[in-house]
Amino acid sequence: MRNEISRRDFGRIAGLGLGGAVLIPGYGQAHAAARTWKVTGRLGTGLGGFDTTMKTFMQERGVSCGSLAVVRKGRLLAARGYTWSDDTALSTSPTSLFRLASLSKPVTAAAVLKLVQDGKLSLDAPVTSLLALAPPAGGTADPRLGQVTVRRLLQHTGGWDSGISADPMFSNFTISRALGVPLPITKANIAAHTTGRPLDHAPGSTYAYSNYGYMLLGLIIEKAGGLPYRDYVQQKILTPLGITRMRLGRTLKPHAAAGEVPYNSQYTAATVFDASGTIVPGPYGTFNLENMDAHGGWLGTAVDMVRFAGLFDAAGTVLNSTSLSRAFAEPETGVNANGWYYGCGWQVRPVTGGRNTWHTGSLSGTYTVLIRRSDGISFAALFNQRDDASGKSYAEIDSLLNKAANAVTTWPTTDLYSQYF
Repeated sequence: MRNEISRRDFGRIAGLGLGGAVLIPGYGQAHAAARTWKVTGRLGTGLGGFDTTMKTFMQERGVSCGSLAVVRKGRLLAARGYTWSDDTALSTSPTSLFRLASLSKPVTAAAVLKLVQDGKLSLDAPVTSLLALAPPAGGTADPRLGQVTVRRLLQHTGGWDSGISADPMFSNFTISRALGVPLPITKANIAAHTTGRPLDHAPGSTYAYSNYGYMLLGLIIEKAGGLPYRDYVQQKILTPLGITRMRLGRTLKPHAAAGEVPYNSQYTAATVFDASGTIVPGPYGTFNLENMDAHGGWLGTAVDMVRFAGLFDAAGTVLNSTSLSRAFAEPETGVNANGWYYGCGWQVRPVTGGRNTWHTGSLSGTYTVLIRRSDGISFAALFNQRDDASGKSYAEIDSLLNKAANAVTTWPTTDLYSQYF
């Protein structure tokens, strides 16, 4: 990843859940001439480059809804909602909810670290000592499964590799057929099927991004924390930070949360919620968001995400200094050839004087990024689309926002947090 996974991984992840997908004719920029801009929220003096960056990025890709939050040294300096649409009723605000996709992973990792901090979990505990993982009848679990620890799940070194084997979180039809169970499948179905497959790597030997590993972490949080995953995260992580809007999302459009943006994609495919073969829009039924809670299921705002990121800036009521060190500790696989590594829920690049940390998220209808710079500047950008007819990269928003930040000559000293709780 540039401040992301890797170009190979992004291309692979970007296509998940769209088997048999078809293009929607006329999607994207064909209607650009009829669109107009609405920009809401507040922007500190001298930060106009961020507005220009967001609007140019969205317009080039035909994105209708975006949101941005910028923090410097603990002060919220920008909280913006951007709408570029021919729908006059559509309006994005700084409090609009977006699917966070894999920005959910740092949230899950924080919950795991809290359990470890409170003495309820060990990072070196084998997953088999915490969860009753059993293969389907007649199947055999990989004997190396006992070497998969909580730490290895956090750092994506558990041994599952969706570049080699299909990502089980997007294998709804395969798992349904293999187990003889109806759609929609459950997390228990996913765990059983995957336990019956061999690992792709020896645990601890190879970094390979694994959504499934974070699904297991969600189950571990429930077991060790004694609460449903959602409730543990809300009570132990979000509420102490003053984050009240975040919630778990739902897949189907009629179940959208109040204030949640609509999601756009040029693709359609068969629903994974029943065997009817009904063709549905990419964001609304070609994957099962309810199964993806711990690795990709949260909804939130850009302000929520920079507020969440602030808990990693200094030891506090949620995580102590030991836990913060664990979050950014180098894995046993070391720093990769591109100069970064995956810690516990964060990608980490050591730089002079500190570290830059980040994460991105990608689903059909969603692209998100959360960046913490070593100079005390953080920003989150959320979009309701990840594909368009132009084929332009969405990962480019990382470098563009960094460029906008580097161009600021005088930073404002106001703090907008009190306005966007």
